[in-house]
Amino acid sequence: MQPAAGSRIIAMGHYQPARVLTNDDLAQMVETNDQWIRDRVGIVTRRIADTETVADMAAAAADKALANSGLTAGDIDLVVVATCSSVDRSPNVACRVAAKLGINAPAAYDINTACSGYSYALATADHAIRAGSARNAIVIGAEKLSDFTDWTDRSTCILFGDAAGAAVVTAVGEGEQPGVGPVLWGSVPERSDAVRIEGWRPYIQQEGQQVFRWATTALAPLALEAIKRAGYEPGDIKALVCHQANARIIEGIAKRLNLPDAIVAKDIVESGNTSAASTPLALSKLIERREVPSGSPVLLFGFGGGLTYAGQVVRCP
Repeated sequence: MQPAAGSRIIAMGHYQPARVLTNDDLAQMVETNDQWIRDRVGIVTRRIADTETVADMAAAAADKALANSGLTAGDIDLVVVATCSSVDRSPNVACRVAAKLGINAPAAYDINTACSGYSYALATADHAIRAGSARNAIVIGAEKLSDFTDWTDRSTCILFGDAAGAAVVTAVGEGEQPGVGPVLWGSVPERSDAVRIEGWRPYIQQEGQQVFRWATTALAPLALEAIKRAGYEPGDIKALVCHQANARIIEGIAKRLNLPDAIVAKDIVESGNTSAASTPLALSKLIERREVPSGSPVLLFGFGGGLTYAGQVVRCP
């Protein structure tokens, strides 16, 4: 394979389990209520997987993206999965997705930077295509956070859901402009304990106020730098797809970025926080509903456990 000038997303897909868990359902489990949850985090419902595994959801989303792309399983030579919630250490989720979809002998790896994972995964696929190590990739964010949720802890159990989102990414042709912009990524290691899934029988734990303050003060300048690196101005951006952590965080970032013509994705209302799945899930829905015109620049920005962050501008397929 030859190196390419860059890559672009040509199709997306997503998957969510059938079971809906409402705020009223949670009020039967812990001391909380619908209005309090809406006011604090903006969530109304979330989806919970019963029998589906992380690999099952990842494969379902990838299969949909592949069907939308016009490519076949035989065209794919790289599978990347962003997840922090796979129970199995080996085989990795990417290999299981490849097996389920009949993709033969791809490079296949998982990546874990928690909630920023999808932007990390997309960047590594873009880099592989630019280097000539791959031509066509499937990049997936998939999480089953219900496996790691303490359903007796009212501060965290209201937040999380299960889902997967996927994109088919391919090399651009000669003379074609890249559709995946340069990544801006990084971490805050000294605050790495702010969001935790630790030990052999772990539950998600987080320092909510610490994460909220960091997200609402530190991230907007980084997101602006991602826009700048891609050669755009804020006014060029047509959609903002942040990690769906908290509606107030999303609104705060959007306000500080001052994107006058951008749709702001708020899939958190119906899906909750799905960690690495949240940005591809929200973007796939925007595309499916035709809310963002093809070719429009979209800012993806993930942040969370680690504390890690990553973002890039992509052109809407």
